[in-house]
Amino acid sequence: MIRFLKALVLLPVAILIVLLAVANRGVVTLSLDPFSQDAPEFAVQVPLFAVIFAAVAIGVLIGGTATWIAQGKHRRARRQFKREVSRLRDEAERLRAQTPMPVLPASLPPSQPPTF
Repeated sequence: MIRFLKALVLLPVAILIVLLAVANRGVVTLSLDPFSQDAPEFAVQVPLFAVIFAAVAIGVLIGGTATWIAQGKHRRARRQFKREVSRLRDEAERLRAQTPMPVLPASLPPSQPPTF
């Protein structure tokens, strides 16, 4: 079921990506020289879809990194909670081993029904 839902979402996205690439095959000049527009020092001729895909990839990387950094406090708290749970579990096992188990009588007396 999950595989079907993934295909249902990813297939239209893949089709849109291919359509975007085919529609934007034109070559553009990518220049990193803001002062000389006529004869830039560093300029590359690339298809427009490559610029679009690179910009999206860089945005995803920056957003993922920012999210990862922002969630650091939650990861740290989870590690601390895991250590505390492990410590408390070990302490409970140690206390169980130290405390003798109570011996229950072989037969318990029948319980009395409440009287009103």
